[in-house]
Amino acid sequence: MKFKAMGAFAGLALLAACSSTPTTSTTATGAGMASTGAAPGSEQDLVANVGDRVFYAFNESTLSSDADATLGRQADWLKKYPNANVLVAGNADERGTETYNLALGQRRANRARDYLVAQGVAPSRIQTISYGKNCPVAAGNDEAAYQQNRNAITSVQGFNPQNCH
Repeated sequence: MKFKAMGAFAGLALLAACSSTPTTSTTATGAGMASTGAAPGSEQDLVANVGDRVFYAFNESTLSSDADATLGRQADWLKKYPNANVLVAGNADERGTETYNLALGQRRANRARDYLVAQGVAPSRIQTISYGKNCPVAAGNDEAAYQQNRNAITSVQGFNPQNCH
C-alpha cells in the first residue's frame, strides 16, 4: 500500500515538473541560430536570432538561396539596430595558395557586404576583411571541415568571432 501511495506521489511530481515552462529557450533554429535571452542588438542576439554566417561552394563567391535568406535576416536586423556596425570576415578552406585564398575570402566578404548594402544597410556600417585559410572554424582536412570553413561571418564590431587579427 505504501508503494502505491509513493508511486502516485512520484507520478504527480513528474506531471508537475513537465507542466512548468522554461524561462529561457535555447532551441536551435538553423545554422548559427538559436532563440535565447540575448541582449537586443548584441553579438549574441545576431548569432542566436538571425545567424552570423553564410557558406559558399568550393572556389565560389556566389550566394546560395540559403545565404540570401541569412543575409536578408541580417539586413533586417541591422535596420532594426541602426547603431550596430559590423565586420564581415571572408574565409576559405585550406586548399589553394595563401594569395589565392586571401583574394577568395575578400570576394566572399565583399559579396556579403554588397548584399547587405543592396538591402538598404549603409556601406559605412560594414567593414570587410579576408582571413583566407588562416582562421578555420572547423578542424580537419575533409569535405565536412572544408564546407564549414568556406564562409563569410558577420560580427558586431568590437567582437572577433575567430580571434584572428
